Amino acid sequence: MVQVQLGLVWGCFRLAEVRIQEGESLENALRRFKRKVQTEDIIKEVKRHSFYLKPGEKKRAKEALARKRSRKKARKEQD
Repeated sequence: MVQVQLGLVWGCFRLAEVRIQEGESLENALRRFKRKVQTEDIIKEVKRHSFYLKPGEKKRAKEALARKRSRKKARKEQD
């Protein structure tokens, strides 16, 4: 059994753990690990904490995302 873990993110311990089952290839386990890391948003969290945003900048970014989502939703409803 092999365990693969991704750890410490800014003081909070986040783990993505994959246990290789008997007879499973390493490629399949690696694929499952990548999928698990992606679904748990570990990479996104690391990128988010890699630099400081002032409160005003954070608010503007949040509003921009909301505008983008609403435009996408309106486009989807139009089709």
